[in-house]
Amino acid sequence: MKRQRKAKCKKGISIIFVTLVYLFLFLPISVVVVNSTNATTTKPYLSWKGFTFDWYIKLFENDELLGAFGNTMIIAIVSTILATAIGTLGAIGMYKYKFKGKGIIDALAYIPVVIPEIVLGISLLTIFAKVNIPRGMLTLILAHVTFSVPFVIFNVRARLAGYDNSIEEASMDLGANRIVTFFEITLPVLAPGIAGGALLAFTLSIDDIIISYFVYGQTKTYPLKVMESIKSGVAPDVNALSTLILIATIGLVILTQSGLFKKKKEN
Repeated sequence: MKRQRKAKCKKGISIIFVTLVYLFLFLPISVVVVNSTNATTTKPYLSWKGFTFDWYIKLFENDELLGAFGNTMIIAIVSTILATAIGTLGAIGMYKYKFKGKGIIDALAYIPVVIPEIVLGISLLTIFAKVNIPRGMLTLILAHVTFSVPFVIFNVRARLAGYDNSIEEASMDLGANRIVTFFEITLPVLAPGIAGGALLAFTLSIDDIIISYFVYGQTKTYPLKVMESIKSGVAPDVNALSTLILIATIGLVILTQSGLFKKKKEN
């Protein structure tokens, strides 16, 4: 009986603990979702005045906010493509070839990750000013590529840790050249690491605000636009757009975690 009571007690404590953890994680998100359908117009929109979808309609009338979100998506997509290509080639090169200073170069890849973002932002601003690059879309893309490349390198290199070079040798023994071997053998094996690095780079780019603040010029991103609105309280149309982003993210997670892709591979 005592064991059963202890087991029930442990189970009850575990349930309470898990519930509190999930409340801590998702309660702030639920506030955003709820306020996106709140009819109140009194800032900071903490009082419930009724249910409405008007803010979603007004969202599509807010050209400035949609323009900032569009800039964010363009920057994220372009920087992710560039960072993934550079990071993948860099990881493969560091793994396959031995040369002087390899350890130093390998250690330097950690610097953009470990240094404070404000330091990296100031550094990039100084460089762009020295070479007379006007701040805007180009500087934002270059900045996002800079801090995204190391994360791609780490993900691809983790995949390379268990890589068997003999499959490449077998491919070339059968007549394939290095280019064909790279696209037909190497890339498919490294695909999970590359995809993970690309997804992480995309997420970091969309979420970044500190580094972007130093290099954005006249090209505002969605996080910067949200930061502006905080001064007078978060506008409900911002909550509406954030909710749509959340729904799209949840849909993507469900899609990737479902057996859809596995079924396609099996077929």
